[in-house]
Amino acid sequence: MSSFRIRPRFIQVVDMDLETTQERIISHINREDSRCVVKSFPGFLGILIPEKDQHFWSPQLHLCLEQTEEGKTIIEGTYGPNPNVWSLFLYGYLIVGSLGMFAAFLGFAQWTIGSRPWGLWVLGVMMTAAGVFYLVAQLGQKLGAWQTFLLHQVYESAIGESTS
Repeated sequence: MSSFRIRPRFIQVVDMDLETTQERIISHINREDSRCVVKSFPGFLGILIPEKDQHFWSPQLHLCLEQTEEGKTIIEGTYGPNPNVWSLFLYGYLIVGSLGMFAAFLGFAQWTIGSRPWGLWVLGVMMTAAGVFYLVAQLGQKLGAWQTFLLHQVYESAIGESTS
């Protein structure tokens, strides 16, 4: 489950209809001695670490279930942090990217007119900040790796198949 992607994902097709698949996952996790918690919505499941075991970097597994014409179910799983943590990084990247782009425009305009291009220094700082955000996200992913493995193990046990 180690990945350089910020939000690892998988796609799996199972030979059960959508309702059976969803009910099987829910019932299995609910009798798993509280190793995980499941939140259910039509066509969507969230598998979470119990609140007492959660920390800032605790992952969640979001499953999107879709019925095929052949009566099978396509399961798209995405591992990610708590939505608050994800939002923090999303807006951090947005702010750093916007400031970096503005600084690049400013710096190259300053350079073009022969002025001192201090905007390029700001661009360098924003690029460094983006790199730091990425490294912190990777660190957080590593700190939550054993919980990600637990979520994956519980999912595979519930579905009765391994993902490839």
